[in-house]
Amino acid sequence: MSPDLTIQQIAETIPKAVLNASDKDLESFQKILEETIKLREGHRNLQQLIKSFSSSVIQRS
Repeated sequence: MSPDLTIQQIAETIPKAVLNASDKDLESFQKILEETIKLREGHRNLQQLIKSFSSSVIQRS
């Protein structure tokens, strides 16, 4: 984040739904984000495994 941003500018970029959300809603949203990050990391790992496997199969051919 740019140090030139003011708190007001940051607040204006946050959707009103998030600003008005309850603690329970925010906790649920945080869990969704955490699981999304895990899923993304898992997808990257899977891609690496497939790439590694593919290149080793090609070398054996």
